[in-house]
Amino acid sequence: MSIWWQGARPRTLPAAVAPVLVGTGAAAAESGADLARALLAMGVALALQVGVNYANDYSDGVRGTDAGRIGPARLVASGAATASQVRTAALASFGLAALLGLMLVGLTGQWWLLAVGGLAVLAAWFYTGGRSPYGYRGLGEVSVFVFFGLVATLGTTYVQLLRVTTVSVLGAVAIGSLATAILVVNNLRDIPTDTRSGKRTLAVHLGDRWTRRLFLALLALAYALAAAIAVAGYPRALLAWLSLPWAVRAARPVEAGAVGPGLIPPLVDTGRAQLGLAVGLTIGLVVG
Repeated sequence: MSIWWQGARPRTLPAAVAPVLVGTGAAAAESGADLARALLAMGVALALQVGVNYANDYSDGVRGTDAGRIGPARLVASGAATASQVRTAALASFGLAALLGLMLVGLTGQWWLLAVGGLAVLAAWFYTGGRSPYGYRGLGEVSVFVFFGLVATLGTTYVQLLRVTTVSVLGAVAIGSLATAILVVNNLRDIPTDTRSGKRTLAVHLGDRWTRRLFLALLALAYALAAAIAVAGYPRALLAWLSLPWAVRAARPVEAGAVGPGLIPPLVDTGRAQLGLAVGLTIGLVVG
């Protein structure tokens, strides 16, 4: 169980929790929060995140692109589990996400959301799976921003209010920016190994210097949008800025030119910043 837990990459799970919190906070700001629907949305997001992690482990493992990588060992590449076992775990996670999503759609009566869920599963699988994975062509960050920022946050608000709001859109872009920043710093660390293996991530395309600039810009955008929500009539949304020290701590080594293992702490701190911003923003919206 310990091996499979580590393979699920628990440090990435806050990226699934954060958009659901903010989406629920935006619904609460309109007095429309629904705990049951929020919990189902949380279950869908977590199951998709775990499914993505196992699917990436499987696809990268069978391609050999995880060989020599820096960071936590992967199940297939390390030999801790077979490729078929990891693929089965990924499919089981996607199946759980689909079941919870079906329950959520049944509660809302918005059956078109099934198509959104289907697209999310396909995006998760083909990120590193299939003959031509889009994550190898520099589109991973776009997908993360769309699905773990816009879709997850706005979808959570929509299933509770049956509409989206300006606050939910601002929050979705903020959360999506930090989710993307997590992937950007991860791929910044892996530029040397990805280049050798032929994995053309956005970081490989941009190069070291511009990838670092993109990471810092994404951090700044997230906190600027939290401030914009405060100005828009929810001053307590500035509670999100209590997480700023983590963002600053993540930014310093990136700006200073850290490489390899030196980029693992910024990866962790960015995840903490995202969850902290989400918690502060959600509290600010609920009590505001």
